[in-house]
Formats: sequence, C-alpha cells, structure tokens
Amino acid sequence: MSHPSPDTAAPSRFLDQPTAVWATAFACVVGFMSIGLVDPILTSIAAGLNAGPSQVSLLFTSYFLVTSVMMLVTGFVSSRIGARATLILGAGLIVIFAALAGTSGSVRELVAFRAGWGLGNAFFVVTALSVLVAVAKGGTGRAVLIYEAAMGLGLSVGPLLGAALGAHSWRWPFFGTATLMAVGLVSALVFLPSLPRPAQKTALSAPLRALGHPGLFTVSLAAFFYYFAFFAVLAFAPFVLDLSAHAVGAIFFGWGLMLALCSVFVAPRVEARFGLVPVVAVALAALAVLLVVMGSGNKPAIAAAVILSGAIMGVCNTLFTELALEVSDVPRPVASAGYNFLRWFAGVVAPWAVPTIAEHGSVLIAFSVAALAALLAPATLWLRRGSIAHHKAAPAIAPTPGLIVAAVDGSDADARVIDRAVALAKAMGGHAVLALHVRVSDVLDGAEAETEPRPQAEAIVARARARIAATGIAAQGEVLHATPGQAVRAALARAEAGGATHVVIGAPHEGALDDLLHGSFARAAEAAGRQRAIAVETVD
Repeated sequence: MSHPSPDTAAPSRFLDQPTAVWATAFACVVGFMSIGLVDPILTSIAAGLNAGPSQVSLLFTSYFLVTSVMMLVTGFVSSRIGARATLILGAGLIVIFAALAGTSGSVRELVAFRAGWGLGNAFFVVTALSVLVAVAKGGTGRAVLIYEAAMGLGLSVGPLLGAALGAHSWRWPFFGTATLMAVGLVSALVFLPSLPRPAQKTALSAPLRALGHPGLFTVSLAAFFYYFAFFAVLAFAPFVLDLSAHAVGAIFFGWGLMLALCSVFVAPRVEARFGLVPVVAVALAALAVLLVVMGSGNKPAIAAAVILSGAIMGVCNTLFTELALEVSDVPRPVASAGYNFLRWFAGVVAPWAVPTIAEHGSVLIAFSVAALAALLAPATLWLRRGSIAHHKAAPAIAPTPGLIVAAVDGSDADARVIDRAVALAKAMGGHAVLALHVRVSDVLDGAEAETEPRPQAEAIVARARARIAATGIAAQGEVLHATPGQAVRAALARAEAGGATHVVIGAPHEGALDDLLHGSFARAAEAAGRQRAIAVETVD
C-alpha cells in the first residue's frame, strides 16, 4: 500500500538512473562480496601460511571486531562529515587494506589487515543506503531495490570470485577486491554529487545508551546468539567440507543466493502469514537441526545443510532487524547502531570459538554448541517476552458501529474502493467510512528505509476523505506506519478496534514493485480476514 504506482517496476523506468546510482551500487556489490569472499580460500590460506583453522578463522574475528565497534562510531562520524565523505572514506580504506592483505607473509599480518578492511566496510556499508536514497530517481522504493539487488549479487558472487581467483593463489582474491573497489572509489569521486549533511548530529554514546532499553537489549542479545550460529557456518563449514576452492565457492554461492532471496521475498510473506516471533522460533529450530547435520561428517549432507541454512538466515536477518527497530522509541539510526554492535560481536567470538572447540573436542561438538546458540535466541525472546511487547500502547479508539474501512494506496483503484465502501455504508444505515493508508518501511539487513514521505501518505488520505465526504457519509482518515510483514495485521487490527464490519481493498496491482517484493497486500488481507470476524472485499 505504500507504492501507489503500479508501473514502478517497469524496467525502462527502473533502469533510468543517474550514473552516481550505478557507481554506488557497483561499490556496494564489492563491499558485500567481502563477507563470503574468503570462504573458498580458507583452507588455501591455512596451507599457504602454515596455520590451523582456529588461527585462520581469526580473519573473521578481527574483521567483525572492528566492524562491530565501529557501529558505535559511524553515526557520529557521518553526521559530521556527511554520507558522501563517509562512503568515500570507507571505500578508500577497503582498497588499502584489501591490497595489503594480499601481501601478508603471516597469519598475524593477514588478521591485522582484515581488521583494517573491517574498518572500511563499517564506514561504507552503513552509509551506502542513505547515499542511494539521496541520488536515485523514482523514490526511495527504487533505491531500496537497487541496494537489495547489490547486496544479493555481492553475497552470492563473492564466494564465486574468491574461488575463481583463489584457484591461482589465495592472494588473488584480496588483490581482485582491492582493484574492483578502486574502480568503485574513483567512480564515486567522479560521479557522486555533494550531499547535504544531516541536520542533527549523533552523540558518540547514543548507541550504547540505546541498548539500555530493555526491549532493544533483549532483541540484540537474542541476535547475538543467532549470529553465533551464523558465523559458525560462515567461518568453520569450509574446513569441514574440505573441498576444492571451486566446490566451496559454488556451495557458498548457493548459500548467498538463498540468503538474499529469502531476506527480500520470503521474510515479509511468512511474517504476514504466521507472525514475526513464531517464524523466528521455527526458523531457528530448523537452523539448529541443520547445524547438527553439518557436524555429521557426510559431505553431501553438509553441503546441502549449508545452502539451506542460507534460506533460514535470510528470513532471520530481516525479521531480527524489524524487531530491533520496532521494539523501542529510540531513533532508527541509533537503534540500528546499537543492535548492529551487539549482533556483529558474535562474529568476534564464533569464528575463533567454534574451530577451537573442534580442535579440543570434535566437529560434532562444535556444531552442537552452535546449534545450542541458535536455540538460545528464541529462548531469550520468550524468557524476556515482556520487554519486547510493543513500546507504545495502542491508542484508545471509540468504536463506530457499522464502520466501513476503505484501504487506499494512492492508485487509480482508490476511487472504486471508496465508492464501494460508501455503498456498503449506505446499505447498512449510513455509518462512517474510514480511509486507511498503510505507509510501509522496507526492512533491510540491519537498517530500515521509509519508502514513502509522510506528507505524501497524508495527501492520499486527505483526497480519500474529501471523496467520501462529498457523498454525505461521515468521513474519517488515518495513516498507519508498518513494515511489510506487519502491514496487513496493522490494518485489520485498526479496523477491528474501530468496530469495522467490512474492509474494502483494491485488487492486486499486477507487476507492481511492492507486490513483487513483499507479496500482494490484497491477497494477504483476504487470507487474514478469513481468520477474523471481519469481511474483506477486493474490488477491480
């Protein structure tokens, strides 16, 4: 309901973007490559530098130690020097330290250079979305889609690139990344325009203070346990597979592809159908089973479990982010920084702890510990469930007997929706019609982007109210704010609270960007309405 133009997905319009957008998107792809780039070459690094799994896994530990700590700092820096300068700074650091990593003569040097790489990535990734939103044509929705496409491409292609270059030498993937990011850096310097600095500066201590909120701390702690399991797969599974660089690259390509697709397309749909916390609980129970399978020693089963874990992780990444950003009244960027600090800190602990447990015990024990961590995540949410109840109590609403809700989205269908709602109201004795619009925010991995300005949403409702009032029926109007997976639940809950008997919705927009990404609001509402004491009707 937040994307009123059904043609927003038209390829000709979508691809009609300034060069600055594609320069930034290319750099984003390279930035996300770094997460899975080293997986196919971990065993080659171990052999080349005469190191064990726990030593080589410190590549993740150093990288994410710096990344997690810098989550507390990036907002402070970017709010003072601006998003463009922060992004360029991050890209420059990635170029320098990725190149230095390729020259390493020991594991200690490589770990240190990966730490510098993590510093650059923290500056870069945190500001890339805001830069895309600022320079993209066609609204925030298109910028978000470009960012999500870059993330998916980077996560999936990273292992393939690492395998292709790593087949020649474990050093080549580092030099290759430095070269690609150098191209992105030059492109950003040339094509990215100056951007206004944020009006409000972020205090250095704000993210840590935000974690003092019980709900945000609960979600972040649960995310820490989940990401312990996440990094057990990312950092240790390549050693257990013990296959060629190309084979490991292909497996983690499947993992990255499943992660990207499920985070964008699957997570909002399953949340809308089953609810956020139940989906997270079931997903993490399934992840625990897959982790035990990874400890079995059967390579085909391990490979399948790794790929399937990507699907679960894609869903969990999105839903944990949504819960973290919605659970408190802390400003979104500050809440995101605090949450990212604690969840990425799992990348400091797990890559070292899991191989060490395997070296002193067994592979099965190591993955069983990771499975236990996966189960501790939903257990934390359940044990501290009182703290994650929504921070704002629902406003008291006086029910209007016979109220009809017209769900409007700003499209041409609004007129037909309103006319049908008015006709129902008159048939039931002339009661009021509520024009309801859901303003949806896209949830990404660790961040949230509002895809519709509030004035635009209010204008949609104002036009709808005017059309209703012109018929002589009492007109009401309201804008709700929700994430894609919660949009239908929020709308129907508001209708029920107002005493509505019917909700009228426009038919699905075939080919619309929002329906493509998150599923049809109309179809989801029809399914949810059958489980509630409210009639949901769609009109063509």
